Amino acid sequence: MRCPFCSFQDTKVIDSRLVAEGDQVRRRRECIECGERFTTFEGAELVMPRVIKSDGSRQPFDDAKMKAGVLRAVEKRPVSVEDVEKSILSIQSHLRAMGEREVSAQVIGELVMDALKKLDQVAFVRFASVYRRFQDVSEFRQEIERLESND
Repeated sequence: MRCPFCSFQDTKVIDSRLVAEGDQVRRRRECIECGERFTTFEGAELVMPRVIKSDGSRQPFDDAKMKAGVLRAVEKRPVSVEDVEKSILSIQSHLRAMGEREVSAQVIGELVMDALKKLDQVAFVRFASVYRRFQDVSEFRQEIERLESND
């Protein structure tokens, strides 16, 4: 690794430790040329698929956008932050495991709804009402009846 102080090409690792619950490696390095020490962090770069929107446009996957939608759905519901985080990580893992370079927004929406259905049924109906663009009360009623018949 290049030294950030003198730009020499070679440095040596003095110490390595796991950080961020084992998701990163912290390395203390020393430049062989100037003797300066610095810290680097190494982590896995996990590539998420691009999202194909309903209008056909493509954009990078935005986990903050998905998280915001889930948090909005569970707002003022008895769902822990830990459960929300686990669900989001599970959805991301599922998307990576699919091995696709591009995934439709519809697939992502269905994964989110499946996760919310397990977390909280009210949050599920909230999300579904926005995602499926419910037009009137009868659509809410139909979705609730589907939920009750699956229980």
